[in-house]
Amino acid sequence: MSGPVEVKDLPPGPGPGVSTAPVAELADSRITEVGTVEVRRALPNRGRRTVGPWCFADHFGPLDLDRHQGLDIGPHPHIGLQTVTWLFEGELVHRDSLGSEQPIRPGQLNLMTAGRGVAHAEETPRLRRGRAHGMQLWVAQPSRTRDGEPAFEHHAVLPSVELDGSVATVLVGEFARAAAPSRRDSDHVGVELSLRPGVTTVPLDPAFEYAAIVALGLVVAEGRDVGPGKLLYLGEGRDELALSTNVPTRLLVLGGSPFPEQLFMWWNFVARTREEVEAAREDWMKRSKRFGDVASGLQRVLAPPVMWRPSGG
Repeated sequence: MSGPVEVKDLPPGPGPGVSTAPVAELADSRITEVGTVEVRRALPNRGRRTVGPWCFADHFGPLDLDRHQGLDIGPHPHIGLQTVTWLFEGELVHRDSLGSEQPIRPGQLNLMTAGRGVAHAEETPRLRRGRAHGMQLWVAQPSRTRDGEPAFEHHAVLPSVELDGSVATVLVGEFARAAAPSRRDSDHVGVELSLRPGVTTVPLDPAFEYAAIVALGLVVAEGRDVGPGKLLYLGEGRDELALSTNVPTRLLVLGGSPFPEQLFMWWNFVARTREEVEAAREDWMKRSKRFGDVASGLQRVLAPPVMWRPSGG
């Protein structure tokens, strides 16, 4: 499940700056559709474009799939970002123009680096319909790598640590002296917390800004009730965060050094200028070798007209 970014997701200007002090800003995710599936889009939103280099977060499910419905997204392109796919339930198959074909199951990580250009498709295995629940995230690549070669990696096992009886799984970066094996081009971290009833103290890096997205359950943080469909932005300057819950709860904590570059995001592209986006769109629509081909039986996704040209360009 990935993209696209829509006009509704972005503020007309650069959006609010990074809070250099601890805050607790609660924002609603926007309900939208990817393919035929309803998702809660936590990032980007009208209030905030990024948290560190994290620039996109879609939460889908939990939902029940049958043989007539799947999480099927045909071949589509990306530039300038990494896709991070994380499942709580179900199974997906990733196929890309690098020749990768990789199933992913709960507790495993798929990370694709787009660089100058890559295409991929995602689908639900036909023989494994059932429950589906997960998140698709994007990480903006810095200038030093965003024009590099595309790549894909799968991690079947990730490090985990115990915190006050709860479990933290490290998707990307370093957390509580545990380091994930996944690639990262910026100084950032992504952690899934599986909380038991009670209070869990989460160690944080004061130099990072953070946000939390609850997938299942309900947590109280900084006096705020946070459940699915909310983004809790926490700012910088924290060395720990107390989370309280009365029910088993699962959430993602995303953090990183504030991203130093202004992004221009449109559709499935993370760029810096309109011209870069226009060139990428043209290359995709003309079937340029830039994005390659994906061995998928799903229909290729066409790019919409660019929003800043009345005729679509």
